Amino acid sequence: MAKPELLEQIYTIVAQIPEGRVTTYGRVAKMTEGATPRMVGSAMRHLPSGHGLPWHRVINASLAVTEHGGAVRQREKLRGEGVAFDKRGRVNSELLWP
Repeated sequence: MAKPELLEQIYTIVAQIPEGRVTTYGRVAKMTEGATPRMVGSAMRHLPSGHGLPWHRVINASLAVTEHGGAVRQREKLRGEGVAFDKRGRVNSELLWP
């Protein structure tokens, strides 16, 4: 798990992702002072309940939702914001933030 200061950076970045847009674990990591994409994924997995962060807007480098226990819910939340997926389950790169 990332150090508290990296977690704070990760959460601050994720909080800024606009509705209807997505970013990748790697992009979030590059905006921090030393986090890796894996650390970002771990931070998203370990969010406390009731956090309010738009965790669902963080996807993998292939522009798809990573398969995990919350993947179905993540896709539903993204679709609810108008994010469409192609036949291969990928998001259009035009929706990438920033």
